[in-house]
Amino acid sequence: MIERGTSPILIAFAVLVYVFLVGPLVIVFGAALSDTTYLTFPPQAVSLRWFEKVFEVGAFRTTFITSFQLAFLSTAMALVIGPAAYALNRHRIALPSWLSTVFVLPILVPEIVLGFSLLKSVAVGASVPIFMTLLIGHTLIVLPYAVRVVSASLASFDFSVEEAAISLGSPPFKTFLIIVLPNIRSGVIAAYILSFITSINDVSTSLFLTGPGISTLPIAMLAYVEQYFDPAVASVSVLLMLLTVAVMAVVERTLGLTFLTK
Repeated sequence: MIERGTSPILIAFAVLVYVFLVGPLVIVFGAALSDTTYLTFPPQAVSLRWFEKVFEVGAFRTTFITSFQLAFLSTAMALVIGPAAYALNRHRIALPSWLSTVFVLPILVPEIVLGFSLLKSVAVGASVPIFMTLLIGHTLIVLPYAVRVVSASLASFDFSVEEAAISLGSPPFKTFLIIVLPNIRSGVIAAYILSFITSINDVSTSLFLTGPGISTLPIAMLAYVEQYFDPAVASVSVLLMLLTVAVMAVVERTLGLTFLTK
């Protein structure tokens, strides 16, 4: 309910923000359900044939699998490296302050520059296979999210609890698993979701690192748009959105997302 005395300007601004956020999604959904042979909104007739067309295009099928594998593996690798955030917060006095900046460099450096650098040094210079080069690139671009989000959770953690457990005879690694990790679970979940979504939607870095026979879904969509202008691309976009919702639902069912309501 809207409280009395709320400024009409503030209400109008809030409505505009919601329209700005939700409007493109509505347009994409409408275009995906169009029965025409070209992108249009609103749809003149409703049809699901373009969703069927998505699964008929071999490039979409193969690149979807590749993108999903890259998103899953790069996110897992970033979370494995993520405990660096634990060291930065646990030993913040002993470690130099500039060390935390190193983990955000992939955000500070434009992705086009990062992609070209990896192409020159890793793909061409070191002759690393295309999939492995893509995996390295995606891990680099999602690593800042894993480190910074987990760091934010650790910033409010009282490390004296961990020290008390160790002083009572608990091994350090076991202490981390049963005391530290449950307390930062919300940060780990948030880092996973952000990293997964960032990886599966990446364009700039992947554009430089794809090669013959191996590409990602966003790059395949760009190539498709260059030749066709039908609603199949909108249907792929809808499927990507549904995949994102499905990932969040699975994470909520398995690990819980109660932190979103706190």
